[in-house]
Amino acid sequence: MAWSETEYLDCLHSERRGYAWAMQHHGGLSPEEAGEAALERYPYEPAEAANRGLIFHDEAWHWAMPAIHGDRYEADHPELVHPSPDYLPLE
Repeated sequence: MAWSETEYLDCLHSERRGYAWAMQHHGGLSPEEAGEAALERYPYEPAEAANRGLIFHDEAWHWAMPAIHGDRYEADHPELVHPSPDYLPLE
């Protein structure tokens, strides 16, 4: 997919926001720690990067849950397979 810079940045900021929210509200991180985790998980990729934005194939919720609960979160925490109602407005 060819992203315009504006589209890419909008998506990047949205996913960072969702990831930070999940890490804070479900992972127990402080707002600062959650923001840092989001920046680490979603680094800026330059326009010429191969597969730029590939991480967006899954929403931030589904990247945060394994970071918090491990790769088996879907089996161990089936209640977390879908984003919590409080997370949904962030999408």
